Amino acid sequence: MFIKDNSAWINIDTACEILELSRSSYYEWIANYDKHLEKARKHQELCKKVIELFYKYKSRYGARRLADKLNKQGVFCTKNSVGEIMKENKLFPHGYKKYKVTTTNSNHKHKVFDNLLVRNFKADKPNKVYVGDITYIRTDEGWLYLATVIDLYSRKIIGHKMSNRITKDLVISALLNALKSRGYPQGVIVHSDRGSQYASKDYKRILKQHNLLGSMSKKGDCWDNAVAESFFASLKKEYTHNTHFKTRAQAQLGVFDYIEAWYNNERSHSTLDWLSPNEFEKINKDEFSNTKNNFSNKLLNQKTIEKNIAMGSVC
Repeated sequence: MFIKDNSAWINIDTACEILELSRSSYYEWIANYDKHLEKARKHQELCKKVIELFYKYKSRYGARRLADKLNKQGVFCTKNSVGEIMKENKLFPHGYKKYKVTTTNSNHKHKVFDNLLVRNFKADKPNKVYVGDITYIRTDEGWLYLATVIDLYSRKIIGHKMSNRITKDLVISALLNALKSRGYPQGVIVHSDRGSQYASKDYKRILKQHNLLGSMSKKGDCWDNAVAESFFASLKKEYTHNTHFKTRAQAQLGVFDYIEAWYNNERSHSTLDWLSPNEFEKINKDEFSNTKNNFSNKLLNQKTIEKNIAMGSVC
């Protein structure tokens, strides 16, 4: 560009020699000047879109997810090209700090469920398998504990509850919120770790009342509940470890927003063909209609049997 712009007064041979550029390369570049200009213009446009999208998603997305979002918007790019732009512009997605708080106390005498999940984290329909777990968020007032329930079909957080105490009521409330949001389905496998909260009599009573099947990981094996662990890793990496919470109330509002506005509604998942949980469920809404019909039929049949028993027609 410098040689071309100053070719009226500069000696091209001398300039090429100073810049360690061969004459043939220079003239090849001149011959394709319009193409190079268009390439530079497209690169600048892509830079602008990558930067806008990076901050739109609050510095939570890396090159792969940004490239996917751009391609869905009709902007063709590769993960590598986006990665180079991020590097050039010093756009680094959130990393996360490590500190450990124990949320699983498996040293108890309660009976535990067998592992029905056996690391099969794919569900072919909604309300087939739920996974639950507990994590913690640091605030100036002390720890805030979060219990969640995820439907493996769509990876959606369908129930959650926060408290300053890590008790059985925390996980029970999260499960009841999940059941309410899904219309109280029956026959669902509900998987968790072996913590005392999940092994408590009151939690088991809720499972029995709603005809749910309990399932538990092996002792000390976080890989048996990898999807729940993965969500907590995303929450911490993308949000809580990069945010200072003065109060538990502030943390609750922030985590609620992360789950409902971001994770369920916006965050793309590789297992869902780079859709968000809500997008995936919207596309596959017929599966929910079929599931609801099946549950309605089961409930109707159960009520009919109970009615017949009451009338003495079934012995």
